[in-house]
Order: sequence, then structure tokens, then C-alpha cells
Amino acid sequence: MVTFITGTLLLLGSGIPGLFCNRQSPLGERLAAVLSVAGSLLGAGAVVAALLIPGNPAIHLPWPIPGGAFALTIDGISACFLFPVYLVTVTGSIYTLGYWPQRNNPGSGTRLRIFYGGMAGSLTLVLTASNGILFLACWEIMALVGFFLITIEDHVLEVRRAGFIYLACTHAGTLALFALFVILGQFSGSFDFPAAESLSAVAGPATAIFLLALFGFGLKAGLMPFHIWLPGAHAAAPSQVSALLSGVMIKTGIYGIIRVTGFFSVPPAWWGWTILTIGAISGVMGVAFAIAQHDIKRLLAYHSVENIGIIALGLGTALLGKSFDQPLLTSLGLAGALLHVINHGLFKSLLFLGAGSIIHATGTREIDHYGGLLRRQPLTGLFFLGGAVAICGLPPLNGFVSEWFIYLGLFKSLGHDAPALRLSVFAAPVLALIGGLALACFVKVFGAAFLGTPRTPAAVGAHEAPASMLLPMAVLLACCFVIGLLPSAFIPLLDRALAAWATGAKALPPLSAAVAPVAAISWAALALAVLIGILALWLHRQKTPQTPRRPTWGCGYAFPATRMQYTASSFAEMLVGLLRWGLRPDRHGGRVEAPLAKPANFASHTPDTVLDRGVLPACRVSILVCTWVRARVQNGSTGCYLLYVMLALGALLTLATLLRG
Repeated sequence: MVTFITGTLLLLGSGIPGLFCNRQSPLGERLAAVLSVAGSLLGAGAVVAALLIPGNPAIHLPWPIPGGAFALTIDGISACFLFPVYLVTVTGSIYTLGYWPQRNNPGSGTRLRIFYGGMAGSLTLVLTASNGILFLACWEIMALVGFFLITIEDHVLEVRRAGFIYLACTHAGTLALFALFVILGQFSGSFDFPAAESLSAVAGPATAIFLLALFGFGLKAGLMPFHIWLPGAHAAAPSQVSALLSGVMIKTGIYGIIRVTGFFSVPPAWWGWTILTIGAISGVMGVAFAIAQHDIKRLLAYHSVENIGIIALGLGTALLGKSFDQPLLTSLGLAGALLHVINHGLFKSLLFLGAGSIIHATGTREIDHYGGLLRRQPLTGLFFLGGAVAICGLPPLNGFVSEWFIYLGLFKSLGHDAPALRLSVFAAPVLALIGGLALACFVKVFGAAFLGTPRTPAAVGAHEAPASMLLPMAVLLACCFVIGLLPSAFIPLLDRALAAWATGAKALPPLSAAVAPVAAISWAALALAVLIGILALWLHRQKTPQTPRRPTWGCGYAFPATRMQYTASSFAEMLVGLLRWGLRPDRHGGRVEAPLAKPANFASHTPDTVLDRGVLPACRVSILVCTWVRARVQNGSTGCYLLYVMLALGALLTLATLLRG
């Protein structure tokens, strides 16, 4: 634990040396990168050492706060979330050297590195805290640091708006968590986390604890309809910050739900059905909103909602298996959810860093302003394509493995006698629909951005990213390949996590070959990778220097123009139309009014249904009502204020009398 704490302190303080360096000097940013890498390596080494010994290393020191204790524990569940934290922190710190250099950002560079290290350090504490008071303190630090990271460019109105929406949502979730830990502390007798499966879900407070956890942690995770802060925040933040927020920070919400549900021995079936349903809605609607986006970072943000939905599908499957006493179902569902936590941290960070490379080269986030970037940014295009294949759940990359575990768990439900459990298999076609829509979305993105011809002068002048930005993307893509080709290397980690979640009399079966055929997955992925390599080599050899280059046939049209290419909007038009019932897009112009019509314009925009059509209008109405009430209640009369005090006191005395009686 000493090594782990040392690594956490290095992360927390990695940006502080920059305060004592010249604002134009690169020394501060290099020190921050070195300290971040050192802290991450120490932390990762401590986690590996903790997994190699029996038991869970822990530290428990007194804290002069009622009910509080400095209690940290590293178990299998924490480890599954910690490894992506360290890897994304290292790659993001190196990426920042090229993407956000101090010489070009003297006003914000130091602030970014201070809060970036603060986010990484607070994440490690959140994921290892085993006392409710300490957890809430670290959670609040993480939330505040996230606000400052999102609003690095606070001179931009859109950034400030996204930051304050995030702040309001995260504090609403924190209020729910305060209530959760108060009830949990009274239920278990201490603010220290209870042991796994030590509480009964039949007792009265269990329902309140679950609902509060679902709301408080669901807001952080971005489960629909609690996702309203996520698209704006991820789009407004710098790309390496978006990678940290999407790749690891939102997973703390999933971690909280997994940890709290693990406290109970036999959860009611409706817990699993609730999470399974919310996961299905989040997955389908998240990818649907992503398809309709023109902003590349908002598109990736909605894919985070989609993948959180996939993780929830796995967790819901695990809870149903626990409710119906099906250990095999529980093992596969939870293993798929935890492995997808790791996988999503890798490929989503890769995609955000790839998007940052595109933005760095073109200066815009609009997909329709790109085009032909593969010739100008071949390595960025390769890395982005790898991340796209992984997020679509295609072999031989890592996204396929975790989704396959969830598929296996859902199909295992067919062998149970209970009709209610067998209904969960209908989540399998939902998962397939999510994968199909994700594939269509990334065909749109990659085609519009990297293929064709440049649509704007910015795309014509695009250039490849520097080595400090390409190296982190290469590392992340390599990790995606490693998990896709060798998933068996991660089975011991997942087995350790399963043992930490279910430690009762009926422990979960390990993920052996009989449960999850990882050896078959490895051989199939390796064969597919070799086949792709042979095909790519054959295609490369077909190109000869003597082959003349000819323009593409334009169906008889002699003068094709750049603007005749498919745009991101036109490619997604059919899918957006099919999903109009949920997306409710806005359309402007585009109608031909006469045979000899004047020039016309067409534009489409898809606002967030929950935020823009529900929450914000309700807030505006409440502001008007509160303003009207305040103008009449706060009239400046001392007598009226004394009357208010007397009425409030009378109401409290009446309530106390009724409760005592």
C-alpha cells in the first residue's frame, strides 16, 4: 500500500512544479509528464503486486471526522477500474506535450496539468476507498477537478455552459450519494463498506439504497436519461481530457453500482430488470444520437452513453443470475461488464485522441469540414480505424471479447426453468442492434473524414500529428489488439473480481474454458488477423508503379465537384429518419418552391431530447415561477418575515408532535 499511496501522491502533485517554472518554458510540462508516468507505473505495480498475493491489501487509519477513516482496499473489482486509469493517464500526459504545449497555451497549460493530475489521483482514491466518508470526500474532489478540466477554455460561452450543466448534475448526484451512505451506515452499523453479500436485500432500506445508487452513480456514468451533462462536457474539454473523462471517470458510476449491489446477498429480480432495461435504452438511444451528430466529439460522447449501456446490460444479466441462483449467468454477465469497462477505456481514449489529432490539424470539430484526410494523416487514420473496429465489437480487437461474454450470459438464461429469466435473452438482439448501428455510424465518420477529397481549405492544409501524439495512440491500439488476441491473459483478473463480488456460500465459478471459451476466441482472432494481413499484403503488391492513375468514373458527369460528395448528414439521413420518434431532429430549408427556384439551403440539427426539450424548458418555467413568488414574498416587511418564522416553527412543532404520537 505504501507504493500505491506514493504513486497517488505523485499523480496528485504532477502539475504543481509548473507553478514555479516560466510560463513559456517547456520544463513544467515535461516534469508533469514524468511525474504522471512515474506515479502511474508505481500505482500499476502496486495493483499487480496486490493481485499476486492472497487476500486484499488494505490500510485503515483513524481520521478525526465522525464516522470517517482513511481506509483503502485493493481488490479485484478495484483493479479492473484502476488499470485503465493508469494507462489513460500515461498516454494522455504524453499526448498533451504535442496537443496542448505550454508555449502555445501559457495561460491554461499549467492549470490543465494541475487538474489533470488531480483527476488521475482522485480517481485512484475513489476506486480504493472503503469508508463512506472518505469515498464522498474523494468523490467531491474528483467532481470539482472535473469541472475545472472541462472549463479550461472558460472564455468560450459553450464551454462555460457545458461546465455548469456538469456541475449541477454532479452535485445532484452527490446529494443522492450522501443520503445513500447515511442509510447504508445505519443499516450496516458503520460507515466502513460492509463485506460482499453481508446484507439482506429483503430489509426495508435496501430498496432506497439501490434507487439512490442508481440515480447518484447513474448520473456520473451517463445512463439515460441521466446523461444530459455528458455530450456537452466531452465536446467542450480538450481531447486528452475527454479521453480521461470518457475512458475512466464516467466508469466510477459503474464502479459504484457494482460495489453497492455487491453488498447484498440475493437482490430482488427487479433490480436486474431495471438495470437491464436502462442499459438497453442507453445503448440504443446513445448510438442513435451519435449517428445524428455533426460534431465529431459530441458523436464520440454519445458513443460513451452507448457503451455504458452495454456495460449495464452485462451488470443487469449478472444481477438476474444472482437473483435466480444461476452462478454461470452471473459470472459471464459480470465478467463481460468488467472487461468492457477496460476495453471501453482503451478504444474510447484512442478515438478521442484520434479526434484531437484531426482537430489539431484542421482547427474544427465539424465532420463535414474534413475529407481526404487519410492521405494527409495516414497514421492518425490507421489508429482511428482501429478504434472504430474495436468500438463496433468486431474481431480481432478487444470490443468483441467483452460483448461475446455478455452474449454468452444472455444465451445461458435459456436453460433456466423460470420464464421470467428466459425473457432476458431478448437483450441479445438489442445488443446486436447496438453493434449494427455503431458500425453504420463509424462508416459515416471514417468515410466523411478520411476518404474522398478535402471539402474545405482547412482539410487541404491538414498535416500529420507529431510523434508525442502518435505514440500514445499506437500504445492504446496495441493494447486493444492484445486483449482481442489474448483474452486468456485477463481471465485471472476477472476471476479475482468475481470472487470479490460474490464471496458467500455459493461462490461464482471461474471463467474456465467450459464457461468462456477464450482459447477458441484467441485462435479465431489470430486466424482472422493473419487473413487480414495476407489480404492487405496481396492488395499492396497489386499496385505497380506502371499502373496509370485515372479519375473515378462519375456516371457520365464530366465535372464532379467536392460539394457533390456524401456528407455526414446525408449518409445518416435514412437512419435518422427511422429513429425520428426518439431523436426529433430540427430541419431548416431544403424545399424547392418553384420550377425555376432560387438558391436554397438545408440544415439539420438534433438537440438532446432530455436536456434541450425537457430539462431546460422546465428550468426556464421554474425560474419564472420563482421570480414571481419572490417578488411577492420578499416584500421588505419585517412583520411578514416574523410571520414566516412563526409559521415555519408551528409547522415543525406540529410535525414533531405527529411523529412522536
